[in-house]
Amino acid sequence: MPTLAQLRELQSIAQAGLTYTRDPYDRQRFERLRDLTAELLAEQTGQAPAEVAALLRVEEGYLTPKVDVRAVVLNTRGEVLLTREAADGRWSLPGGWADPGESPRQIAVREVWEETGRQVRALRLLAVLDKAQHPHPPDLWAVYKLFLHCELTGPEDGAHAANLETTDSGFFPLDALPPLSLSRNLPQQVQRAAELARHPALGVDVD
Repeated sequence: MPTLAQLRELQSIAQAGLTYTRDPYDRQRFERLRDLTAELLAEQTGQAPAEVAALLRVEEGYLTPKVDVRAVVLNTRGEVLLTREAADGRWSLPGGWADPGESPRQIAVREVWEETGRQVRALRLLAVLDKAQHPHPPDLWAVYKLFLHCELTGPEDGAHAANLETTDSGFFPLDALPPLSLSRNLPQQVQRAAELARHPALGVDVD
């Protein structure tokens, strides 16, 4: 069975071929390569083959990693702000996919407000991690994860507003984290990000 890294490489080759080829026969070959890759990716990730194939067909142009931005917010007691994900009922640092037209700072501030009802200011980058280098559950996409240190500029308790993505939020001690949404963040990532936030001299972690 090929690894996820190998399958992502096949996906990249198929997508680059579809982007640059002008030969109709080569296009058919690259389309078949993409569909076969989708079938194998579905086996690896547990998703429906048709769903994976549809997602791959949406992607156009040269394939690059997606970017996930996470905000690291600490209170005066050193507790970290987490939000409960509606998708799996588990907890994660506020954040999500980067949107075109927004900077990482803007994304972090917006995500904290939308997911927790708290106002923050983004201070600095803490880490840039390649998701494939960490023991997350299998993922269809190659992902770079950006962790940004943010400080509260409003009340600590906030007011969580109902939304489609998250159901609750709160501060938690780093040595007593709730069950985390492991596809989004791992316990060691949350703890390390908090350590980097508390100690700027440690610099920035980069995979």
